[in-house]
Amino acid sequence: MDGFPLDLTIFLVATFAGALVAGLSGFAFGLVAASIWLFILTPLQTATLIVAFGLIVQGFSVWKLRHALDWSKLWPFLLGAAIGVPAGVAILTWADPSHVRTGIGVFLVIYSLYALFRPAMRPVTAGSAAADAGVGFLNGVLAGITGLAGILVTIWCGLRGWPKDQQRAVFQPAAVAIFAMSAAWLGAKGAVSPDTIRLFLFGLPVLLAGTWLGMKLYGHLDETTFRKIVLVLLLASGAVLIF
Repeated sequence: MDGFPLDLTIFLVATFAGALVAGLSGFAFGLVAASIWLFILTPLQTATLIVAFGLIVQGFSVWKLRHALDWSKLWPFLLGAAIGVPAGVAILTWADPSHVRTGIGVFLVIYSLYALFRPAMRPVTAGSAAADAGVGFLNGVLAGITGLAGILVTIWCGLRGWPKDQQRAVFQPAAVAIFAMSAAWLGAKGAVSPDTIRLFLFGLPVLLAGTWLGMKLYGHLDETTFRKIVLVLLLASGAVLIF
């Protein structure tokens, strides 16, 4: 980070903004933070810090929502993700990542616009643990390719029509599991440098403050507002993947 004081300020502002959005919505920390970090950090530093901070943000949020955890709903998504993440990483060895990301981005944009500008859809009541595991698998594949940890599970929970606490109690633990797998992979590759550790320590207090504030704001959201925020963030995620 050349020009350390200015770059550090930018880094901390981006960290706070990402944590605030993630605390409010339950995801999109990497979307917000990385869009700024990549101007001042290396891609490897960015990926490592997204994983490290993502684990903390999601873990803190899951703890706050522990009353809503339902392992009977959660375990199929975790099982699917455990298989899907390695599959997604393997796909990167032969597929063109830019084409995959563009295709997924187009899907997210179309889905988000459709869901935002039509009446609320009837909840999906059909399906089983196998269907949830299938979504978890596809979510894991997507995470392995793009680093987006909870996009498809977030969409599926919304289609299910579950209350906002129940939605977050599913897609956030799924994100924690994916971040944990990624952290293990990065650690095994020796991707954590002393400078990255220093940035982590500088950013940690700001991260916790942003997450806390986001969770406080989340407590004042009604179901309709929460749905709209999630859809707007999905739309932004799709746009980032395309461009």
